[in-house]
Amino acid sequence: MGGVSEPGAAPEGIAVLGAGSIGVAFAVLFAGAGRSLRVWDAFPEVFDRARQDLASRLSLLAEHGLLEGDPAEVASRVTFVRDLAEAVADAALVQECAPERIELKRELFAAVDAQAAEHAVLASSSSAITPSSIAAGADDSLAARLIVAHPGNPPYLLSVIELVPSPRTDPAVVDRAAAIYRAAAMRPVVVQKEVEGFLFNRLQGAVLREAYALVRDGVASVDDIDEVMRSGLGRRWSFIGPFETVDLNTRGGLESHASKMGPAYERMGAERGQHDPWTPDLVAEAVSQRRAVLPLEGWDERVAWRDEQLMKLKPLWDAMRD
Repeated sequence: MGGVSEPGAAPEGIAVLGAGSIGVAFAVLFAGAGRSLRVWDAFPEVFDRARQDLASRLSLLAEHGLLEGDPAEVASRVTFVRDLAEAVADAALVQECAPERIELKRELFAAVDAQAAEHAVLASSSSAITPSSIAAGADDSLAARLIVAHPGNPPYLLSVIELVPSPRTDPAVVDRAAAIYRAAAMRPVVVQKEVEGFLFNRLQGAVLREAYALVRDGVASVDDIDEVMRSGLGRRWSFIGPFETVDLNTRGGLESHASKMGPAYERMGAERGQHDPWTPDLVAEAVSQRRAVLPLEGWDERVAWRDEQLMKLKPLWDAMRD
């Protein structure tokens, strides 16, 4: 059962559980956004290294003009504590960053549930483990406020964060979590159905599976495959996603692209043992969602916008390759 807050008091702090690389990255994110936070770890001997990593990352951000305030001042917002109860006291968000071991996460959240404020959001940084799996066997008071909040790494540079509720999660918890992350300049997306790996790692995994298969089959070298991503797909995907990419690549948009390229993609999938065709109903749903974002009347203007972004970014990309 959750801890008891003072009458009328709302939790405001941030607690980060785990002082490894992702825990430090979250500390950079929240401290840089002006939030005070406490970092706890089961092994306090790692705190010295964590403080050094924190200072180094903040200094680098400041060097590139990406930090508001003096790095030392920002770092002072982060307190490293040995006591778990002290770490989570008055926290609006408890961000768990423990290793990817389900039993460890279950034990940690059971302890947190007994000590955190009643309305605190309990968020796991898990990369693949679902919140239902973490909350299995727990009572409803824990399950109702537990979500996965999986960031891109590092979250202070990659602004997306996946919010994954379980069927037992209170929807208000997702809303509170989204508000907290938005206040730290994050862009939360809600994963509407629990699946292992969520969105980030499933999309990344699909690319990696094909990349490994192409190397295995002698189609291309590792570096040439990376070159296609660096100088081609990655450049577009740095500011538009796969649906918008193909929508803008073909006059007539997503529907036209699916008609022309769907059979080829179906054959390529079947070649890998994945018969997963784009059915008419599926294409119609994707087209409906895409046209709600961009009516076809705005297609030409958006294509011009895409080209302008590529032009603006080209000198930077070319300089990084020199």
